[in-house]
Amino acid sequence: MNCDALVIGGGPAGMMAAGTAARNGLSVWLLEKNAVLGKKLRITGKGRCNVTNACDVRTVVESTPTNGRFLYGAVSQFSPSDTAAFFESLGIPLKVERGNRVFPVSDKAADIAEALIGFVRSAGVKILRGEAKKLLVEDGRVRGVELKDGKIITAANVAVCCGGASYPGTGSTGDGYLLAKQAGHPVTPLRPSLVPLTAQAEDAQDCRDMMGLSLKNIAIRVTDTKTKKVVYEDFGEMLFTHFGLSGPVILSASAHMRNMEPGRYRVSIDLKPALTPEKLDARLLRDFEKNRNRDFSNSLSELLPHKFIPVAVRRSGIPPETKCHSLTREMRRSFASLLKNFEIGIEGFRPIAEAIVTSGGVEVGLVDPKTMESKLVHGLYFAGEVLDVDAYTGGFNLQIAFSTGRLAGNSMRREEVEAKG
Repeated sequence: MNCDALVIGGGPAGMMAAGTAARNGLSVWLLEKNAVLGKKLRITGKGRCNVTNACDVRTVVESTPTNGRFLYGAVSQFSPSDTAAFFESLGIPLKVERGNRVFPVSDKAADIAEALIGFVRSAGVKILRGEAKKLLVEDGRVRGVELKDGKIITAANVAVCCGGASYPGTGSTGDGYLLAKQAGHPVTPLRPSLVPLTAQAEDAQDCRDMMGLSLKNIAIRVTDTKTKKVVYEDFGEMLFTHFGLSGPVILSASAHMRNMEPGRYRVSIDLKPALTPEKLDARLLRDFEKNRNRDFSNSLSELLPHKFIPVAVRRSGIPPETKCHSLTREMRRSFASLLKNFEIGIEGFRPIAEAIVTSGGVEVGLVDPKTMESKLVHGLYFAGEVLDVDAYTGGFNLQIAFSTGRLAGNSMRREEVEAKG
């Protein structure tokens, strides 16, 4: 069993690498342990697939807090506009939404996965079902791979595109890190990124009481209590859960919360970002006058979601049975302040298995950014989430997979085959 190139992992980076190498005339085999290619890709973006971001190369690099500069060459050669053109050439029309996020018009992640599978098959890639056990390395270059069933595949080029350690049910179980270590590549410690947050004990009950409540059009601010600095601000949608906080703005915020430890970060939620404190006070004054003979706790249904009201009343310190006409100016303004600055202390991240992407991975210092080839083992390549690069939400992580996969595929050579000829 031999080929010019073996790609391990049938995700976005792996399919892009395999299809590209095959289009360049190499005989390529794609090794995947799942029954279907692109299993994780099919659930990205809540099943819609934020395929890229309609931005320039610099924005992709700046949106990658971990080793972003390493990606400059790869993204320059296959940019977000190239990604969009690629999928549209495969018959997948795209659209741009808030934050320059790019989605298929169909809103179906499966369409992106199937388009990549079509690209791979039409290029002549042979798809194999199986798992890699170890890399075969001799005299400083890769010779192939031994599978877990004992079979040997010889190849002059091997690309490790196994993904990270998030969503292990989709096959991302950290296999690529083990293969990298076999070849002598250091792997930086793994941690979750783009992951839900666990609330501290004193705030956890409030989150549980509001479990399932989705807040839209809110603003958040994340403060590092050690440095007293605001590390992230955003506007959008979030969700209360039984453990704490989740939803788009929370996942984005998590990527900025470095060196996490209990109590280090606090999330402040502004439930009424469109209203200044003065306008919110005026709104409360009108609502309380309208409900002047009702209890305070029964006067908030037009202002706040049902599940939020008991928590807000409890935090306000205002007795729930207080009649609205008895509320003082100080009570009203204090309550307005609470709604503009509803704080949750953060205990930590949820497990890496629940993260959208894995932060950490194969150290990029020993990978050539111009080719994605190992500096230690000739003919060995890395692409996608297995590398120690991770970006914010918005389509950047998939763009990284496509760019690094494309570059790896274009860098593979037929040296061994030609030497025998």
